[in-house]
Amino acid sequence: MAAAVWAAEDVDRIGSAEELRIAAKRHDGTLRRWVPIWVVCVGDQVYVRTWYRRDTGWFAHLLDSRRAAVQVPGLRADVVVADVAAESEQLRADVDAAYHTKYGRYGTSGVGPMVTAEAAATTLRLSPEQ
Repeated sequence: MAAAVWAAEDVDRIGSAEELRIAAKRHDGTLRRWVPIWVVCVGDQVYVRTWYRRDTGWFAHLLDSRRAAVQVPGLRADVVVADVAAESEQLRADVDAAYHTKYGRYGTSGVGPMVTAEAAATTLRLSPEQ
């Protein structure tokens, strides 16, 4: 099944936000705590990664439920989470480039951990619920 498409204005809001707040949904639909994370857009798709703790914390909860809510200024949306880390080398390169472009001002100590092979292996696509 193809991922749902974000409205162009929502991609702009998400892409221009410094951080995205995300709360994984429990299986009963209630939300876990909100966590601020870096977010990038490639084309009309939204991606997040973690550079540590793949098996615990917000990331593990997203992998378990595959559903979340996200917030940036002017937008709150329910999303479906897809693990796309192994999708393609081109996607990895595009997401890496998006992290460098958006967060490169933090230098290698900031953006560097987000573009390692380990971090790339945690790439998730967030798509609006249909």
